[in-house]
Amino acid sequence: MQMKNEMVLAFSALSQNEAFARVAVAAFTAQLNPTVSEITDIKTAVSEAVTNAIIHGYENSGGWINLKCEINDRDVYIEISDEGKGIEDIEKAREPLYTSKPEMERSGMGFTVMETFMDSIEVDSTPGKGTKIEMTKHLT
Repeated sequence: MQMKNEMVLAFSALSQNEAFARVAVAAFTAQLNPTVSEITDIKTAVSEAVTNAIIHGYENSGGWINLKCEINDRDVYIEISDEGKGIEDIEKAREPLYTSKPEMERSGMGFTVMETFMDSIEVDSTPGKGTKIEMTKHLT
C-alpha cells in the first residue's frame, strides 16, 4: 500500500526557528517509523538548509522560510526555500570548506553535510530572488 502525505510550513528566518524546523520534519516523518540513524540524517540536513537560509540568504536580517515535506511510500521529500539574496555561484557554494562568511567562522560544510545525509539534493537559486533546496531520502 502506497502512502502519500504532505505538510507545508512558513516561519520567520530566526536562528531559534532552526530547531523548530528540525523537530517538525522529524515529527512528520515519524509516521514511517524511521531508524534513529535515518531521522538523525534528516534532522541534520534540515538544520543545515535552514541555517544557510538564515545566515546566507537573509544575512540574519529577517524574512520567511518555507518548508514543505512530502511522504510518498518510503521516500521523504523536503523542500526549503527563501526569498533572500540567492547564490551567485551554486557550484562554488557546494564546494567543501567554501564559505561566503569566513568572518563568522562558518565551516563551509553545509551543502556537503546535506549531500552526505540525504540521497539527493538539488539547489535552485536566483541572485536577488532566493534559493530553493530540494532533498530526498529513501527510508529502509
